[in-house]
Amino acid sequence: MTMQSLRELETFVAIAEEGSLTGAARRVGRSLQAVSRGLQTLESDMGATLVLRTTRTSRLSAAGERFYQRVKAILADLEIAQTELAEDARRLTGRLRVNAPSLFGPRFVVPLVAEFLLRHPELDASVTLDDEFSDPAASGADVTVRIGATPDSRLVARKLADVRRVAFASASYLASHGHPQTPEDLASHACVVRTGVGNPYRWSFTAHTGAEVSVNVAGRFESDQVAAVNAAVMGGLGIGLAAFWQIRDALEAGRVSIVLPQHEPAPLPLFALWLRTRKMPARTRLLIDFLAARLAGEKL
Repeated sequence: MTMQSLRELETFVAIAEEGSLTGAARRVGRSLQAVSRGLQTLESDMGATLVLRTTRTSRLSAAGERFYQRVKAILADLEIAQTELAEDARRLTGRLRVNAPSLFGPRFVVPLVAEFLLRHPELDASVTLDDEFSDPAASGADVTVRIGATPDSRLVARKLADVRRVAFASASYLASHGHPQTPEDLASHACVVRTGVGNPYRWSFTAHTGAEVSVNVAGRFESDQVAAVNAAVMGGLGIGLAAFWQIRDALEAGRVSIVLPQHEPAPLPLFALWLRTRKMPARTRLLIDFLAARLAGEKL
């Protein structure tokens, strides 16, 4: 059965139920001429007069009534089949393999993956967490979530959100050393540095006016691990840089304060990454859509 044949059957049902070609044309959104021509074609194909037409009304012939009952049942079955197929398409199955940073992942990615699984009970997931970039080709991850990642040519990247960064210090440090008023003041403060990324001893800030300034920093403590840097700052060893979400609880509890509130480091992009050559299953695409929609509303 062609789509045109299906359309003519739907139009025939409309004629039977509306009692006129004009009403049927209005119902199916076709011209009166097209409806009349389609009915003539259908009657020719069936070899029988299906509709008895007068200038004012149209009513089914005996053959037309029998045909109408069969066609109506067929169209109802077809609608059920289409609904079932659509539900099957939405019924996601299989396993999702997700990779995320060790700190950000448990706080944001894992709860969202869990919520996604609850919405799709035939899915399961494997989540790996690490701080080094995990090559999807080697790890087999369907999607890798990374902060500040620079995608290579083998990967497709979708930006999920911006991660706000701030300078911060503990209440005890600020009580002893005072608050810096400008980024240049950091030269006379102890700064806790995260090594292993870019130039860790040169910090750049953007003022709310849009002006940019970079300063050299130094201090008594450095680490290549974010958790260690944040712990050292909270322990009173100096001023550090962190993603806002990492210190939000301590900030609300009054254990730390944002310094230089009129100047902030540039935010870091949060990406979902996947292999360019890998055909993306619907479950992965819909998970990425879900992450993007939910993370857009988070205070990162």
